Amino acid sequence: MEIVWYGHSCFRFIERGMAAVVTDPFDSDVLGCEPLKLRADIVTVSHEAPGHNFIAGVKSAAHKITGPGEFEIGGVFITGVQMDSSTKKSVGKPRNTIYMFDFEGLTVVHLGDLSQVPTQSEVEALGTVNVALVPVGGGNGLNAAKAAEVISLLEPNIVIPMHYASFDNKLELDPLSKFLKEMGLVSHDSVPALKISRSGLPDETKVIVLDVASS
Repeated sequence: MEIVWYGHSCFRFIERGMAAVVTDPFDSDVLGCEPLKLRADIVTVSHEAPGHNFIAGVKSAAHKITGPGEFEIGGVFITGVQMDSSTKKSVGKPRNTIYMFDFEGLTVVHLGDLSQVPTQSEVEALGTVNVALVPVGGGNGLNAAKAAEVISLLEPNIVIPMHYASFDNKLELDPLSKFLKEMGLVSHDSVPALKISRSGLPDETKVIVLDVASS
């Protein structure tokens, strides 16, 4: 399958013979970047905020998923789970839904705007995570230190950081370098897209940085 990042928390998953998925499409006016012009069969929204719920930016999406539940669409199994510990700071904030996508045994988890480290039981309920899309830049999502802690709990094969200071956006988020330092990485290479199969998964957790793609 192929995973493409369009900035912030917006990705597109493409697998031959299966439904195409777009996650957390953003309102470009809010981020101060080029408008999205994407097509997909399915669009998912982690929470109700303009940087994550701009469904109008995705054309031809017949299936719109905006909260918890179990879905089977076009060969893709999707499980949405509300996951964010209730704290005083989170009162009044939109509830976050994380999504597990299962492409015939290859699993991708999109953590949305997760801001708290999940419990061990919440992590175990997810099962095996092959690819984790993790917010790392703070704001309303995980900061670098919490992101690293979540990754150690999930033990994914691949980590793709998201929701950090990238392209010319208006949001005040931490730079990617802060997360990389937390993970013990002094440098990184970025790739235009991730093409991965179950047989090609690394044995140990690997951080892969994606370039921001043009839609």
